[in-house]
Amino acid sequence: MDECQPLIHGFLLGRVVQFLSNMHATVSTIYLSRHGQSEYNFQGKIGGDSGLSSMGERYSERLAEYCATDLCVNRATGAAVPCRLWTSSLQRTILTARHIPHPKIQAGGAGGAGGAGGQAWMQMSPRVLRNLDEIFAGVCDGMTYEEIEANYPEEFTLRRENKLGYRYPRGESYLDVISRLDPLIHELESYSEPVLIVGHQGVLRLIYAYFMGMDRADSPNASIPLNTVIKLTPRTHVCDEERVVLYNPTQADIGAVDGGGNPDHAGGGVSPSAASAIAARRKNPFADNIEPPSY
Repeated sequence: MDECQPLIHGFLLGRVVQFLSNMHATVSTIYLSRHGQSEYNFQGKIGGDSGLSSMGERYSERLAEYCATDLCVNRATGAAVPCRLWTSSLQRTILTARHIPHPKIQAGGAGGAGGAGGQAWMQMSPRVLRNLDEIFAGVCDGMTYEEIEANYPEEFTLRRENKLGYRYPRGESYLDVISRLDPLIHELESYSEPVLIVGHQGVLRLIYAYFMGMDRADSPNASIPLNTVIKLTPRTHVCDEERVVLYNPTQADIGAVDGGGNPDHAGGGVSPSAASAIAARRKNPFADNIEPPSY
């Protein structure tokens, strides 16, 4: 028998080998964070490539502090821990991550596939990945849901009936995003260093659902609130989860206070349609993820 002849044939067996080759015995941690609130979030629009609102900018600063004091530090010893940073190619994720410090450290043999191996390590060196971009809404990009319902009532109904499989006209579906996330998930599982992913609600829902073992049909409704870091630690049969709220907006931030009567500040950092409900409730809206139900 020719020793060079491949012993693995077929798509399924190839995928099994790919999965097994990325396994390792160490416990790694994945941190998920939505971008800070964007200008489109504030306006109730989906998609686009807008910058951050004032509230989003505040969150980006809190995230940088959290990375420097918690995520990149071994709490037991105080030593620096080599960490990775992924963002999408859209500016709202890049802007959210821009304050995160990138000191050079001497990694103490993190090892693992792609590990530091005791060499000099650029902490949180940003890696921009188009695979992490939000679901593309096609002809509906830049619209509010009210505008979509008015202009494309049939599409609005179809999406409500099958959120997982629905594809925006000239756009994407959740199933399409699953396909482009597939190679990233394999790479993510090969790392032994903690990875922070600053991403988008739709994409992070799918990553979260994968590691938490959720039914695929339920993934489009997973809760990924703003201003929160979700820490996932996959283990043999379960995945530990911890949520850390980094930024609690003040009443002025969320629009319960109008900023001295200036109508341009009404709504603070929350979509104007949600401002009245937030003012009535008088509590942190992001615990319940109040905002436009993007994607």
